[in-house]
Amino acid sequence: MGDLKKIIGERIRNFRKDKGLSQEELAHMSKLHSTYIGQLERGEKNATLESIEKVANALNISLETLFRISQPRQNENEYTLSQIVTQLQARSIKDQKFILELIDLLLDWKGK
Repeated sequence: MGDLKKIIGERIRNFRKDKGLSQEELAHMSKLHSTYIGQLERGEKNATLESIEKVANALNISLETLFRISQPRQNENEYTLSQIVTQLQARSIKDQKFILELIDLLLDWKGK
């Protein structure tokens, strides 16, 4: 159970940082205390479903997105791809399209 708290906490932190929010801003938006947000991010607190829903709503992500956990696989390529997908899920569609264009440019530059 401790690992799950840490994984979810890390995902909350990543989504928060990707949105350019401080813990205090996320706390205000989710109507939770900033100390509680810090404890969630560090995996120190067992969050209630209500609190998790408030955080997800404040981050403008679905609960499915928050809980979608990619486990490392033996195949390093699959793991790397799952990490890329996880990072992109936190971004807007506009950002995702921009990043895709950058990937295309980089692949063209490298010679695919």
